[in-house]
Amino acid sequence: MNELQSVSQIFQNKIFRIPDYQRGYAWRKEQLIDFWDDLMNLQIDRYHYTGLLSLKELNTEETKKWNEDKWLIDSGYKGYHIVDGQQRLTTISILLNEIICFINRLDENVEKNDEEIVIAYETLKEMKAKYIYKKQPPHNIITTYFFGYETDNPSFEYLRYKIFGQEFSKSIEETYYTKNLKYAKEFINKCLNDLYEIEGTSGIEDIYKKLTRNLMFNIHEIKDDYDVFVAFETMNNRGKQLTNLELLKNRLIYLTTIFDDNKLDENNKDALRGKINGAWKEIYYQLGKHKTTSLSDDEFLRAHWIMFYNYSRKKGDDYIKFLLNIFSTKNVYEKQTIPILEETFEEHEEIESEDETITINDNNQINKLEPTDIDKYVLSLNEVAKYWYYSFFPSESDFSEEEKQWLDKLNRIGIGYFRPLVTVALTQSPKTTEYQRTELFKQIERFIFMFFRMGTFQSSFKSSDYYRKTRELYNGTITIEDIIDDLRMTIYNDQNTVVGYFMTKIDKKFNNGEGFYSWKDLKYFLYEYEYSLSIKNKLTKINWEMFSKAENDKLSIEHILPKTATKWYWKNQFRKYTDEEVIILSNSLGNLLPLAQSINSSLQNDSFGDKKTSSSTGRRGYENGSHSEIEVSKELAWNVENIYARGIRLLSFMEERWGFKFYEEGQKSNLLHIDFIFDQRDEVDEIEFFEDVKKHKIDKPIRVKKEKIKKTDDEQIRIAYKIAKQVYEKSLDKAHGIELIIDSCNINEDYANMYIDGFAEMINGLEYNGVIDYKSAKYFLSKIKLDYGEEIYKKISSSYITNNMSIHDKLRDVFFECEVGEIFSRNEIIDMVSNMYMVNRSSIIPSDYCYNRTNKGIGIYKNDNLKLFEWLEEGKYKYLGENYNYKGEIISKPKSIKK
Repeated sequence: MNELQSVSQIFQNKIFRIPDYQRGYAWRKEQLIDFWDDLMNLQIDRYHYTGLLSLKELNTEETKKWNEDKWLIDSGYKGYHIVDGQQRLTTISILLNEIICFINRLDENVEKNDEEIVIAYETLKEMKAKYIYKKQPPHNIITTYFFGYETDNPSFEYLRYKIFGQEFSKSIEETYYTKNLKYAKEFINKCLNDLYEIEGTSGIEDIYKKLTRNLMFNIHEIKDDYDVFVAFETMNNRGKQLTNLELLKNRLIYLTTIFDDNKLDENNKDALRGKINGAWKEIYYQLGKHKTTSLSDDEFLRAHWIMFYNYSRKKGDDYIKFLLNIFSTKNVYEKQTIPILEETFEEHEEIESEDETITINDNNQINKLEPTDIDKYVLSLNEVAKYWYYSFFPSESDFSEEEKQWLDKLNRIGIGYFRPLVTVALTQSPKTTEYQRTELFKQIERFIFMFFRMGTFQSSFKSSDYYRKTRELYNGTITIEDIIDDLRMTIYNDQNTVVGYFMTKIDKKFNNGEGFYSWKDLKYFLYEYEYSLSIKNKLTKINWEMFSKAENDKLSIEHILPKTATKWYWKNQFRKYTDEEVIILSNSLGNLLPLAQSINSSLQNDSFGDKKTSSSTGRRGYENGSHSEIEVSKELAWNVENIYARGIRLLSFMEERWGFKFYEEGQKSNLLHIDFIFDQRDEVDEIEFFEDVKKHKIDKPIRVKKEKIKKTDDEQIRIAYKIAKQVYEKSLDKAHGIELIIDSCNINEDYANMYIDGFAEMINGLEYNGVIDYKSAKYFLSKIKLDYGEEIYKKISSSYITNNMSIHDKLRDVFFECEVGEIFSRNEIIDMVSNMYMVNRSSIIPSDYCYNRTNKGIGIYKNDNLKLFEWLEEGKYKYLGENYNYKGEIISKPKSIKK
């Protein structure tokens, strides 16, 4: 049958199930937006061709396992597997259910039952019975949904209970695919809410009409398994690209139908197809069971091909061409020649490259394809899928803690082409010992760090060799010990080359003015050092998530000696060295410390004493940080000797941790690039002490004496804010930002630095300890509110101003820089204070702060004798400022008197 049908027609007397060997729901935001836009833009009197829907009608035998749902089949409904179109039909089913739920929740329908609520001339009861579910009479205990998954698919229960809302009392398994279902439900619900806000119930009704009546599908009913094969081949040929895993499964299913009966009878054909479907069910389950990360179909298939067949590698999909040549119709009937591609041996190169050189060896004659060949291949795929998953997520396995630890390290460092080998080692766990597997993982991690993280070897260095060993290990022709020995020997033979490459790489980084700070694997290295200290101290204080997560509090690399050393402490401590030498020192390995980014921002240019000591205001110092921070905090001062000694210590740790030796005396010292500290230099007198700008308590965060800071005009404040914002958002580096503020605003370096630090502290919600003038701070707060929103502003305000700050202090700060003689109305005074500090308006009584008024009923002088204004007339005040020598008449106003 091949005809156009609407959704309303498609759902007539049909039950749809997604077979368990298909992948789960894969649509995300982009596809959902396209679907919704198509629906919104469709005119109510026009039809829209939505695509092909391929369905395979199921026979009685195939629906036997439907258990509770079989009653609806017995009553005249037909069961179908969805071969093509499951993503669209899933989305349509979710949208239909959400429309029903949305209409049901409307205020006007709360007291109505499903028979009383009508949309597009259909009651909610009729809509549910047509598109969502039916209950088995007479008891209505069994509920059968018209659309869903096979019962043993992980998405079966999630769709029924979490998406369609059937009551349940047990935990539901979540996977990457169920997360997509949840997202689709939330996305659709938001779209319906937005539509209702604009168009009301009529908008929802129009969407329902267009969905059920105007979307047209081309229906292709498939009769048997052979036609399933043809359908998939047609899908691939018409440009609807299948994944290689989908394409191969389809090919294997088809091949089971063409073997002669004397080679594979009907019972065995069914059994083999069952194994294929079962294997693909397991594969899709493993690839999609993680809640946040879906593993690649094709990456898994290629890795298994490396394990199972003669290795070849070339850019593109040559491996699937190889597999489809193996599993071909022609090969069922006769021998054929399959070209086996073999890679030439790669020499390592200094620059990483993805280019691969392939040569074609003698063609390989293979025997005719037998059913047992398919059976063996499918069983292998089924077996390996679980261990492939564990190679990514070892914490979910039952392997030993040490194995999990080293698998985690491999994933952190970037396991690269070793994942197939690791998977084979895990797959063979019953045949190998925990020690053997752990030692293999250690040597692989060592190999990766030295050749690819220290050295600049080509990323495919020795890949063909270890791919071949992967297959040999899987087949049992070599042992894990053989591979371990080979890894050790390779490292031993090439370690001097690795060290030479590493030194050249670091030389280039110092020549570029970046030093160790720009070594992309510095975080991994410092994490491993931190981990070694935690083992030594028997307590872990820092974990990899802090090193890698993308939130604002992710780990950053702290320069203990700042890159821009403006404070007296640093200028005096390193007064012997030029600015260029200070930059080299700051980027040397021993000066770099892993630190949470928010802490890094709060320390910035502070002296070493301030950095290592926690402050009374709550800012954490090194002494209360990670093991690496605590180690540094034990130093009395921070100078060139400390930087050198710590750098040598870290490089010695590198030697010990990864099992190699720098091959020449002095190489470690050369790597640090600070040998100039050993030069004989004339003594330099101490720099005359200049006091750093004093920090104020949090209850006076933005007020300083006027003579301390040169008053800036509005344009200068605006420029300073713009530059500080660019530095915070990393579109401008801090040193350049300071220079721009100095040049543009005509202020000194310390105050330019304070603008940038002040912005960062405000936006991060930290206690603001900087000192910028009130006018600038007020502008910064108001602009942050506009640029970053109310929530960020509230976070800033709550940390910037303490709750115990009195009304008097807030009033004093608001009018700190007003001109004497300015006239304000009562409402203006209240607005200024409440807007700045979000104070309750009724708490602000301007007359309480007048020189010429007293309020005997309130007694405001108990804690503060603040006077700022002269009362002129009802609702009008003149600003005089604090400590004004007022000599006029004072009017006493008892509380009981209104006028």
